[in-house]
Amino acid sequence: MNGRGVIFHADRVLAAVDSDHAAKSALVASWQRSFRLHRLDPAQRRGPERISDFELAAARARCEPLIRSAQASLDQLFLAVGSSGYCVLLANQKGIPVERRSAAGDDATFQRWGLWTGNVWSEQVEGTNGIGTCLAESRALTIHLDQHFHSRNTLLSCTTAPVYDHEGQLAGALDVSSCRADLTEGVLHLIATAVGDAARRIEAEAFRLAYPQARIMLLPVADTTALIAVDRHDLVIGATRTARAMLDLPPGPISRPIFARDLYDAPERPAVPALADAERSALQRTLLSTGGNVSEAARQLGISRATMHRKMARLGIGRGN
Repeated sequence: MNGRGVIFHADRVLAAVDSDHAAKSALVASWQRSFRLHRLDPAQRRGPERISDFELAAARARCEPLIRSAQASLDQLFLAVGSSGYCVLLANQKGIPVERRSAAGDDATFQRWGLWTGNVWSEQVEGTNGIGTCLAESRALTIHLDQHFHSRNTLLSCTTAPVYDHEGQLAGALDVSSCRADLTEGVLHLIATAVGDAARRIEAEAFRLAYPQARIMLLPVADTTALIAVDRHDLVIGATRTARAMLDLPPGPISRPIFARDLYDAPERPAVPALADAERSALQRTLLSTGGNVSEAARQLGISRATMHRKMARLGIGRGN
């Protein structure tokens, strides 16, 4: 971006910061945090901060379980997007990439833009950006081109999803970034879907590795990320973030006794209301997306058509619900 472009972008950001748009726009709210809370200048030209190699090694050691759990998903995600000029980054909870994938021919470009392990992409340091703002807001998002706070980052497009650990705590972020200028809304949507799916696979693998001696079970809902870990006494000793939301459990160690058998349908026991509501919602969303086609909805959910009909009957769902 030339000097005039830098000034134009900075003026646009500052005008938005001084407006009342933050209440309506998550982007402007992030710009306001960047300027007012973190005291950043959108026209500042210095590149991302970088920690030392010693600090990077220590950061990688602290999140080694996350890195180990992510290897297969990082490879799979890179195979899907890497040939099109994207890099894949796994960042820790401080916004520092600790693992990455990119094509060798693109490495020099990505390193020049700071899309490299050891660089700091927290919102406190870099202002509004994919990794930092995802971590600040704990949600999946895309920061595209001039949505970035710093003018020098407005050639980047970053799609990011949060990654949670085995206790439901925010552990880091998975990001796909590019310097391409020809990205369409449709392509960005596909990338966002791929990143979100990969983040959930990482969480599931991290959960399994965290409870090697436990039975890993799927809650009886149409969501493959709702996993629980059960010990030999039938007690739930772990739950993924999705499962915790359904069981009304906060992040951290499970402090109250929950018997796994009480979470599943049985003739003498009613279904847990939260699970039934979650399953009903998932089935209704899938039916809506398929226009009421039960067979296609069953296929998308990975169940048989007969099972789909049984679930619909049990939950009081008709094709028109």
